Amino acid sequence: LEDLGVSYDYETLTIRYTKPEQESRYTPDFILPNGIIIEGKGQFVTSDRKKHRLIREQFGDQYDIRFVFSNPRQKIGKKSKTSYGDWCSRYGFKYATKTIPNEWINE
Repeated sequence: LEDLGVSYDYETLTIRYTKPEQESRYTPDFILPNGIIIEGKGQFVTSDRKKHRLIREQFGDQYDIRFVFSNPRQKIGKKSKTSYGDWCSRYGFKYATKTIPNEWINE
């Protein structure tokens, strides 16, 4: 374009679009006899959080998914003030630290 003397803009436009839906599968770590689903988490990365929000949005309370974190006070990102536990509370997920509480087993 420069050789032709044509003026232009370079990467000045951003177009937002939605990617087509993609069916995915989720295999829980543990399912208790009472139907409670337990996810054991060390790191709780963005893709995990997105997955569980989508499952909650699509299935509501049909599945009772709960998390056991090695450290629920861990921040979800370097610059974030939100911890894993904060995220669970915000989106309505129960969570525990290191072990599955007896109360969950006895529900």
